[in-house]
Amino acid sequence: MAFLHRNSHHLRRFVAARNANLLKTKRGNSHSVESDTSSSDQSAYGQLYPEHIPTSTFQKILLSVGSSVITISNPYRGDMLATFGETSGAFALGRMKKQMELDTVGQQILLEKPRINTKSVDLNYLRSLPDGTFGKEYANWLNDNNASPDERLPVSFVDDPELAYVMQRYREIHDLMHTVLGMPTTMIGEVAVKVFEGIQTGLPMCVTGGMFGTFRLGPKHLRIYLNTHLQWAIRNGWSAKPMMNVYYEKHWEEPMSEFRRFLNITEPPDTPRKKFRK
Repeated sequence: MAFLHRNSHHLRRFVAARNANLLKTKRGNSHSVESDTSSSDQSAYGQLYPEHIPTSTFQKILLSVGSSVITISNPYRGDMLATFGETSGAFALGRMKKQMELDTVGQQILLEKPRINTKSVDLNYLRSLPDGTFGKEYANWLNDNNASPDERLPVSFVDDPELAYVMQRYREIHDLMHTVLGMPTTMIGEVAVKVFEGIQTGLPMCVTGGMFGTFRLGPKHLRIYLNTHLQWAIRNGWSAKPMMNVYYEKHWEEPMSEFRRFLNITEPPDTPRKKFRK
């Protein structure tokens, strides 16, 4: 902890740069983001895509350790969760990309690089779809959980444009995972999704979230989680179709029951609806 305290200014500097990226993204600015990193940092490590914040190995270690500690102690810090995912996930991202390259649909996604936000997805159309379709269920999930697809942070700390897109795609389909898994943004729902995603992706962020999230469950919810959700999430994580190889945008009109069968996901267990704010 003393190490983190001595180097906390580095963490604050990069978090400030990431927040600047988020503001740029929300304003629809496609130009490169100027971070608080020094000009020597920029020239030494090179900016590889507009939102990229170049970092050294030491800086990545600092960001990974610091963001993981903050995330475990305060899961409401979405910026820290995103930072931890990017700075600790290089190996997993490479594996995810390789898995996509070996699949026809995965190849198409890597080639076309679709995005999920309010500019690319017509939410009014999804709301107009028949009840029980995947698109309508997703629109309902967004409404029920007061969520928006525009809330996902842009990737900043991944030093490869292709891997940065893989991370962005994972991040933007997270709410779709909640929808197909039938999980709300309760603590039980979040932990169950993280267990599922951890098995599917191998991202340290997901694995640690699935492990440490259980400590935030009260006795009643912990009992429910251990009796039903944990086994269900593990079983489906291993048996389901690789989630990164699904072109979700082409399945909006499909009945949810058929879509789950296509994904090889079984009917989700009942989940307490008490909200957990991300």
